[in-house]
Amino acid sequence: MNNLDNMYKPNKSINLASIIMIIIGFLSCTIAFISDSHAAWTNLLFNNYFFLGISLFAVFFVALQHVAEAGWSTVLKRVPEAIMSFLPITAIIMLFIVIAATLHWNHIYHWLDDGIMDPESHHYDKIIAGKEAYLNSTFFLIRSFLYVIIWVYCARRLRQISLDGDVEGEIGERSYWKGLRVSGWFIVLFAVTSSTAAWDWIMSIDTHWFSTLFGWYIFSEWAVIGFSSILLLTIFLKKQGYLQHLNDSHIHDLGKFVFAFSIVWTYMWFSQFMLIWYANIPEEVTYHMERIELDNYRFLFWFSLAINFIIPTLFLMSRDAKRNKNRLIFVCIVVLIGHWINSYLLFAPGTLHEHGHLGFLELGMGIGFLGLFINVVLKSLANRSIEVKHHPFLDESKNLHT
Repeated sequence: MNNLDNMYKPNKSINLASIIMIIIGFLSCTIAFISDSHAAWTNLLFNNYFFLGISLFAVFFVALQHVAEAGWSTVLKRVPEAIMSFLPITAIIMLFIVIAATLHWNHIYHWLDDGIMDPESHHYDKIIAGKEAYLNSTFFLIRSFLYVIIWVYCARRLRQISLDGDVEGEIGERSYWKGLRVSGWFIVLFAVTSSTAAWDWIMSIDTHWFSTLFGWYIFSEWAVIGFSSILLLTIFLKKQGYLQHLNDSHIHDLGKFVFAFSIVWTYMWFSQFMLIWYANIPEEVTYHMERIELDNYRFLFWFSLAINFIIPTLFLMSRDAKRNKNRLIFVCIVVLIGHWINSYLLFAPGTLHEHGHLGFLELGMGIGFLGLFINVVLKSLANRSIEVKHHPFLDESKNLHT
């Protein structure tokens, strides 16, 4: 199929499948909240975090291409721009979870419990009370709203500037410089907010525990799942007859990033685990002990590490492997599944402890999020031309050869 008008034509079968997936997710969510609301909140949080990471990294990817003045990715620019259209949905759900936590509708964050910072209460915890200046409900809400406002505003601004570039004419230089300024500010703010959001929404669940590289660990995971999602959608569009100027060099570059950040994530995982294991400090090792010693997490803990490291390393080592579309599709799907499991392990042990399990309801809600993600992203692609029309680096990207 040769789509010369450059507009994505919605596929009825894919649209129907995404709607069915959304229904499965809604039913799973409903059953989960009826049967065990505490586990359901954790289920909602970790699935939302996973897709928030994908959509937020797409914003970072677009901004990074601007500040680095990278030309190679211009022909596929519409792909991450479509993915980041899902960010407002995940941001709203995240704020809902945070507000619900401060109102005690859920008990995900132990440090929000009544009396835990009051020396007169029998719930008093001296260690948590020592963190009250940062871990208090008011500041928690303010930070969460700031994260969402900054991320969503920059995403929408970059997307609009990109649209303006298509109607500007010539090489779209004016819009490019506007995008560069917004990207510069976003990169600076993202460097701070991505780490603090990881501390707030994830690390604070295990309140006694902390890791100085946790922000980098989370970012490396976002990078892996973000690049994998961009690569999968790019290959899908190419197979459908879109992205006429996309060639094997673009695929190769994206494959290199999936491979590289899989190694980076493993390095962060090992650095965090090894240092804690070697020091053997009680308040640090409890984090990993809960994930290693409990039967309901032990297999998932080692399995997610294995597939997230071994599969990309074995299958994407060579240059030709990074140009093999079918191999890349397989690796990206496996890596996304592996990091979805790892996302579960970030949240469940600290909230559900020995009662957590990765079952049909968790999978069902994940399918629902995936269906909604596919539906929103493909509708975004259908609302604009997939091909970039005017950009200073467009010719460079069309003639990329590596």
